[in-house]
Amino acid sequence: MSVGSGRLTMLRGRSGSGKTTLLNLLGGLDRPTEGEVVFRDRSLSRWSDKQLTVVRRKEIGFIFQSFALLPLLTVKENVELSMRMAKLPRLEWRGRAEECLELVGLAKRSSHRPSELSGGEQQRAAIAKAIAHKPRVLLADEPTAELDSVMAARIIALFRDIADREGMAICMTTHDSTLWGAADVVYQMVDGRIVPD
Repeated sequence: MSVGSGRLTMLRGRSGSGKTTLLNLLGGLDRPTEGEVVFRDRSLSRWSDKQLTVVRRKEIGFIFQSFALLPLLTVKENVELSMRMAKLPRLEWRGRAEECLELVGLAKRSSHRPSELSGGEQQRAAIAKAIAHKPRVLLADEPTAELDSVMAARIIALFRDIADREGMAICMTTHDSTLWGAADVVYQMVDGRIVPD
């Protein structure tokens, strides 16, 4: 499979089909037992743990099902943290955090802590955090699962806009067949393998 710049790729399949594992492989969180994952013309399996850490901080954004928000930080501070880890200049943090929170409809909730947000709001905060440092690749595991249909459509439209405008490669998993039409390509997974439709 290929996840190209400026393209929105979706993975579909039943729970346990291997979608999350594939995302972890694409992001260098797991190493393949066979085959290879190529990022910027280099095999990720040949990179050291330190090299993989740097790439994940600077060039890959992750949206996990568990949200991965730090509970003691405000929503805005969580978003700023991803920019800090990517070593973006501190002067950019505030404006970019506000921009990302506005994009996901959380500008008025920026000073709240994750525990003060609904599940859907936490999901949107996780999305803002993942895109804040402008990664080359965004990997999203069921990013619309906790959202109502209106907000899910808005998030997919946002992904589509980011892919088109910023040239970001986006790969996401979803069970929601109503979203597949927005993708450039949809891969079906069955028992850990990509299969033809």
